[in-house]
Amino acid sequence: MGIHLDHAATTPPRPEAREALLGWLDAANASSTHLAGQRARTAVEAAREQVAAALHCSPHEVVFTSGGTEADNLAVKGIVWAAAERQRSVPHLVTTAVEHPAVLEPGRWLADRGDATLSVVPPRTDGRVDVEQVLSAVTSDTALVSVMAANNELGAINDLPTLGAELTERGIPLHTDAVQAIATLDVDVDAWGIDALAGSAHKIGGPQGVGFAVLRRGLPVEPLSHGGGQDRGVRSGTFAVGLDAACGAAMTAAAADRTDLRQRLTAAADRLAARLTALDGVTRNGPSDPAWRLASHVHLRLDGVDPTALALALDRVEISASSGSACGAGAATGSPVMAATGLPGTPLRLSLGWSTTDDEVTRAGDLLEEVLTDLLSARTASAASWLVGPETAPTPDATTSTEGR
Repeated sequence: MGIHLDHAATTPPRPEAREALLGWLDAANASSTHLAGQRARTAVEAAREQVAAALHCSPHEVVFTSGGTEADNLAVKGIVWAAAERQRSVPHLVTTAVEHPAVLEPGRWLADRGDATLSVVPPRTDGRVDVEQVLSAVTSDTALVSVMAANNELGAINDLPTLGAELTERGIPLHTDAVQAIATLDVDVDAWGIDALAGSAHKIGGPQGVGFAVLRRGLPVEPLSHGGGQDRGVRSGTFAVGLDAACGAAMTAAAADRTDLRQRLTAAADRLAARLTALDGVTRNGPSDPAWRLASHVHLRLDGVDPTALALALDRVEISASSGSACGAGAATGSPVMAATGLPGTPLRLSLGWSTTDDEVTRAGDLLEEVLTDLLSARTASAASWLVGPETAPTPDATTSTEGR
């Protein structure tokens, strides 16, 4: 049986979420006025209250979506477009180079169309974003600042409370992609000064295909699509009752488990990282201060290891992990976060979650130590063979031909 160390990509549904989903699979249309429809609507509203309670905001500010990507797009495009209706100049958007593509790509798209001007703030080498640098990018035309709560690759946590307070004083909305943060961080919309937030159920033990946007009351947002006007007129479409109910159940379970989970995963992640960084050529990326690092993430940098060889080796020992970014169309891609931070080497992201056990971490450590030792040794052997010279160097084979080149 394989070991799942890719919880940052998706995490198994919690029992509470499964039960809620199954309980509402045959739900009536929640916008219907008959009794069955109103029962379904009650389930949706109960789920909305569960999400709001976990995030410290009002249920009226929660809009269900198909996932984090739609929630990010709704905030970035919707807020910028709404600002364009109010101000004479072209709206300005500030974001960072380590944002999820669901934020960066809409921002670039708006800029390419002439719907907005765009400033992209670079990160520090540990993946965190400097608050003062973000604020220095703000202009009189800035309609939105979007900074993620925690980075999906490095697990670096940003100082949103400080940023939110500064932007509130300036009257500029703050949007955050909190998809990675919610499972282990007590994200507080009210206290942190957040005006818009994106979340995804399948990162916290809910099903795939459902997420949510938090949009503060009074914040003008232009819909992405128009139709029946469900969900405050911001997001039209028939309510996905079962998915919404499962999302709410997952949020409640995650919030109740958050403190214990953070402590348990911190210990497990540090134990795994210490074991693997003892190998020559393996370095842990991200913030050195645990207070600014997600408990769930171990992001490693492998010197001289071929990414394809790494991916094949992980599959061979049945460890699900990420050697790039799982945000592309059906395949892992190179790491834009590593490129933005200027970090060299091949990335390996090991991400733990609510279902991770100590036994899995121990077994993963055994297998990864063996795999990485072989890959790093092949790198060294290949480099040595080229130093010998073409006459005496051994013929490259499948295990050494691309290492160290």
